[in-house]
Formats: sequence, structure tokens, C-alpha cells
Amino acid sequence: MQTTVLKTHSVTKYFYDPVKFRVLNDINIEVFKGEFLTLVGKSGSGKSTLLYCLSTMDRDYEGSIEILGKNITGSSIDTLASIRNENIGFVFQFHYLLPEFTCLKNIMIPAMKLGRLSREEIEHKAMEKLRILGLEDQAQKPASKLSGGQQQRISIARALINDPAIIMCDEPTGNLDSKNSKIVFDIFRQLSSDFGQTIIAVTHDNDIADNSDRKIVLEDGNLLL
Repeated sequence: MQTTVLKTHSVTKYFYDPVKFRVLNDINIEVFKGEFLTLVGKSGSGKSTLLYCLSTMDRDYEGSIEILGKNITGSSIDTLASIRNENIGFVFQFHYLLPEFTCLKNIMIPAMKLGRLSREEIEHKAMEKLRILGLEDQAQKPASKLSGGQQQRISIARALINDPAIIMCDEPTGNLDSKNSKIVFDIFRQLSSDFGQTIIAVTHDNDIADNSDRKIVLEDGNLLL
């Protein structure tokens, strides 16, 4: 039996500037543990807006969202921040690493912020993530000394450090060449199939979308089934 990690109930969202405009219309989706799900559609279709609602960073929507069976809609800012820290890892188009920090320290930051483990335990976990991603030998290098593809892999390791229920990605290969895009896709595929990691990714990359477990297509704020 599949385990549901995220579920939406009639999520609808409006923009109000310069006029009221519906950007998401009655979105109902269910995402399962270990699923690699992609959100696709033309620019302006609503896919990134939906991702930001799912990630709890956008609270201004109608309907409701459940994460791990708990309704998070209407929760306080502090509660949502806690949910993100514990349950969601983020990978963006740009890696947002601290260039003067080593790769290891960059990966450790979310776990240090969560504060549930000792520094030694966090460092051990960070090295484990580096091993999974084939970058153990880069641990002590400043992030600024890595290639773009390596930096994005470090950002994936950072997203994994707190063992989140879901990794949410916004155009994770949008700044990479085809070779590094394939490396990142293969990492997501491995995380999903071998480690049971749930991944939700917004992408314009048809190869990634077509080879994910499932793709959801949005058009003008509507799901195309």
C-alpha cells in the first residue's frame, strides 16, 4: 500500500495586481512516498506558484494542503517554518551556496539550524550525503572552487541533510548543460528508487519530465489529466 506524503484539496489561488486573476484553479493532487513527480507546463501555467504553495512558503490560497497526513493550511508562520525545516528540502535553479564556506559546512547548515543533533553527528551525516552523491573528496573545498554541476550536487546534499519527507525543486537543471542535467536527473532517480525519497520538481526539461515516475501538466492554472 502506498503512503501519501502530500495531498491537496481544491487549492485555488488568485493574484490581485493589477487586477484579480486566478492563477491556480481547484488543484487536487496526491503524492506518494518514493515518487519522483514533475510539474510541467508553459511559462505562466501556474506550476511554480503551485510548488510554492505546496512548500508552505506561500500561504495565500484557498483550499487545503496536507503534509504527512496533517493539514498545514492556516498554520502560523513559525509552525510552517518548523514544518519546512523538518520535512522539506529545497533545490533551486541556482544553488545558493555560501562561496566562502567549505562544501561540508554548506551541507551542514540546515541541520545546525534544526539543532537536533550534535555537530559531530551532523558532520557525519553530511559526509554520508557527499558519499551518496560521489563528492566525498570535495568536502573541504570552498564551494566557490567547484563547477556548476558539482555545486548543484552539493545543494542536493544540503537538501537531504535533515532526511526530509519531500525534496521540492524549482528548475533544478535550468542552469546546467545537458551532461550535468543528466547527472542531476540520475541522482534524483537513485534517491527515489533506492532510498524512497519523494521528489517534486518543476521543470522545463522534457527528458526529465518524461522519465520521472509521473508528470502533472498545468495549463492556465488547471490540471490537464
